[in-house]
Amino acid sequence: MAFGYIGSMRTKPGHRDEVVAILTRGEDGLRAAGCRLYAVGLDPEDQDKIWISEIWESAQHHAESLQLPETKAAIAEAMPMLTGEFSGQRVEIVGGLGVS
Repeated sequence: MAFGYIGSMRTKPGHRDEVVAILTRGEDGLRAAGCRLYAVGLDPEDQDKIWISEIWESAQHHAESLQLPETKAAIAEAMPMLTGEFSGQRVEIVGGLGVS
């Protein structure tokens, strides 16, 4: 069973696009780390809120990805532009379109 994570983060006003740019680079590294899906979305009702949906081979793959140097660098780059308001929900992926 695959591991899923759905989360949101709030940026400081005027920094949403910069954070999105950080989040949407490095697709090859995510794929190599065991990520099946990494989707970044904008909240249509809140210009400072970003939503991220992820599917990983396993929870361990996800945890290990957070220790990669490029992941740590991206987090450090984005943190000053975030308010610290985060939400997150872990889920077990059981199926669906595009999920094998």
